[in-house]
Amino acid sequence: MSVLRPFKATDMFKFNNINLDIWTETYGIGFYLSYLSRWPDLCSVQEAPSGRMMGYVIGKAEGSNTEWHGHVTAITVAPEYRRLGLARKMMGLLEMVSDEIYKGFFVDLYVRCGNSVAIDMYEGMGYSVYRRVREYYGNIGLGKGGQDEEDAFGAFSHADV
Repeated sequence: MSVLRPFKATDMFKFNNINLDIWTETYGIGFYLSYLSRWPDLCSVQEAPSGRMMGYVIGKAEGSNTEWHGHVTAITVAPEYRRLGLARKMMGLLEMVSDEIYKGFFVDLYVRCGNSVAIDMYEGMGYSVYRRVREYYGNIGLGKGGQDEEDAFGAFSHADV
C-alpha cells in the first residue's frame, strides 16, 4: 500500500522517474526548496512501499488579508502509476489544507492546452477553465490543429467542491 506523506528536500534525489515525463514542468532546486520552506503543508508525495516515488504535488497560498486561495504549482504522477486515482488523492489533500488552514476561497491551477487527459481529469474534479494564457509555458510553435500547445488554460474550483 502506498502512502501520501509530506514532501521532503531529500525527495528531490528520487523523483527523476516522475520529472522525466514530457508533461511534467520541472524547476530548479532552489524553487522546490522555497516552496518546501514557505508552504510545507501544501507539498506532498505519494510513495510506493519500495520507497519509489509515484507522484508529487507542490502548491502555495496566495492572497492578502482575508482574501486567500490555494494554487497548484505542479502535480504529476509517474507514467507507470497513472489512472490509479493518485492525482485526485494529492489534489484532495491540497484542497483541504487550502480550505482549512489558509481559509482559501478556491484553488486554481494552470494546465497546458494540449494536455487533454489532464484537462479531463481536472474537469472531473470540479475545475473549470476561466481563461487562456498565451505562451504561458513559452513558445515552441503550433501543435495539432493549429493550437499553440504551450498556451495554458487557467482553471479554478471552489474550495468546498
